[in-house]
Amino acid sequence: MSTALYDLSVGTYLQVLTATSGFMAKGAAHCVEKSIDLNSVDAARLYPNMANFHFQIASVVHHSLGAVKGLQSSEFGPPAGGEEKDYAGLQALISATLDELKAIDAQAINALAGGQVTFKHSIPFTSENFILCFSLPNLYFHATTAYDILRMQGVPLGKRDFLGPMRIGV
Repeated sequence: MSTALYDLSVGTYLQVLTATSGFMAKGAAHCVEKSIDLNSVDAARLYPNMANFHFQIASVVHHSLGAVKGLQSSEFGPPAGGEEKDYAGLQALISATLDELKAIDAQAINALAGGQVTFKHSIPFTSENFILCFSLPNLYFHATTAYDILRMQGVPLGKRDFLGPMRIGV
């Protein structure tokens, strides 16, 4: 039995964004408790040549809801910059993205199976390969980097915070 495109994509995006929302809430609480300026977290990087926390969160949104829009339009490209937001603004962005993802009709996404998504007008993917080989690896990379930046700030996070609500059953 194969896994439906909705479950591969939107189901996974919901898990990762719910976890991201949770570890961001813990991050905000920790920063308030320890008198850490949340603006310094927005600008924090793991390494000087890596993108900052703000970019990581914007990329989580781009590689989830943006990927769904890519499935629907058959085109996907790099993020378009977006507006600068403070930490609370990034939390609101994640929350709004979760709301949009929850409203997506599973049958409409499943109907896109076997379709094509082209990245930057030159790399063709099937819908499934776009999700499995491009969207999900990027989503996990940026969510992990955001998580790691918060860990670097001393936020007491564990693996369960990263995993979020798992879809379990037999």
